[in-house]
Amino acid sequence: MSLPAVDLVGIWAAVLALALFMYVLLDGFDLGVGILYIFAPDSASRSLLIHSIAPVWDGNETWLVLGGIALFAAFPLAFAIIAPAVYFPISVMLLGLIFRGVSFEFRFKDASRSGYWNYGFFGGSVIATFAQGMVLGAFVQGFQVEGRHFSGSSFDFFTPFTIFTGIALIAGYALLGAGWLILKTEGPLQQWARGLAKRIFWLFMAAIVLVSVLTAQMQPAVAARWFSWPNMLYLSPAPVATMALAVWAWRSIKGPSEFGTFGATVGLFLVSYIGLAISMWPNIVPPSVSLWDAAASPKSQAFLLVGVLFLLPIILIYSGWSYFVFRGKVRAETHD
Repeated sequence: MSLPAVDLVGIWAAVLALALFMYVLLDGFDLGVGILYIFAPDSASRSLLIHSIAPVWDGNETWLVLGGIALFAAFPLAFAIIAPAVYFPISVMLLGLIFRGVSFEFRFKDASRSGYWNYGFFGGSVIATFAQGMVLGAFVQGFQVEGRHFSGSSFDFFTPFTIFTGIALIAGYALLGAGWLILKTEGPLQQWARGLAKRIFWLFMAAIVLVSVLTAQMQPAVAARWFSWPNMLYLSPAPVATMALAVWAWRSIKGPSEFGTFGATVGLFLVSYIGLAISMWPNIVPPSVSLWDAAASPKSQAFLLVGVLFLLPIILIYSGWSYFVFRGKVRAETHD
């Protein structure tokens, strides 16, 4: 008796979705700390901001590598279309991440020019985040495809919408970073982070609403999916959850909760991520190339999946262990 064939496309889609979300979550908050870094009250506060992410920030980008490998190996057609379409913002993002990493290290080793490296760390964080937002905006806009090739211009990504999504992601990462600092710091620095979070919160919520509205306007199929009956009923938990998480985030920013701001912001990112997946499903290259159209052969997927299923638990274990070891508050006396 032969076993039923397993559709590996769904499994690979889940691996890719997990890798991208984990990158957005984990590298998002440390990029957010970098965005807020230059606004810290003084040099001692900046040192605490750096030390709050120093033990974990390197490992966060592992998820970006995993996501890129999953896209290239499991969905080669999608990679072949998306890569030339967003080549420039991806290059800018990588340069921003590199310069950010160099500034991070040289801040400690070149104290005489620490001011220069402070601005480098801030600038690299902003540039990398903005470029990621433009890639997201380009994905939502969709890509011109003829046959199995990208047929648009290398500058199709550069539109008012992608500029707006870049700014929106800066606000989102900054709120994640503020939530992380509320969780990891105390006293005046924590109050400073709460004050920033109050201002950033409204920018981020406005960005979520505007991106949702603009996406529905640009993509009639997305509007039909969300605003037709009975889909409106079936999908209503998403906006309800967004409203509930927004209330939780705002109350946590103002109240005594230390975890609430970070936890609620993570929830807002997750709901937005799920909403994007619902809007684009089943396409991996909007508006016309589905996951199944872009997938590698089943044999290739099965071969590669063996390695990923071995590697993924290792990444989860060492990531979880590093956050567990370095849990708790960051304090100045710890780093004297």
